[in-house]
Amino acid sequence: MSDQLIRAARSTTANIAEGFGRRHYLDNAKFIRNSLGSQHECLDHIITAVDEGLIANSILEESRSLLEKSTALSNGYAAYLVKTAKTAKTAQK
Repeated sequence: MSDQLIRAARSTTANIAEGFGRRHYLDNAKFIRNSLGSQHECLDHIITAVDEGLIANSILEESRSLLEKSTALSNGYAAYLVKTAKTAKTAQK
């Protein structure tokens, strides 16, 4: 269980880094969305850990709060990237 959670958490930040490295707005936005999937995977592993009695429910509640914040930030960044790509495309015409 811990190994799965660690891999999902690493995938979250790795996707953000990979998207940034692509240097293309829409590619970056795609990887931000992949990161969102990994964030939700982390939460799912934490829910499972609570269900199995491996961790306290308070950790789940804190994790949900952090996920809400990271989701809002990630969605905002992805929206910014898409908007910037559209603006750049319009400016090229």
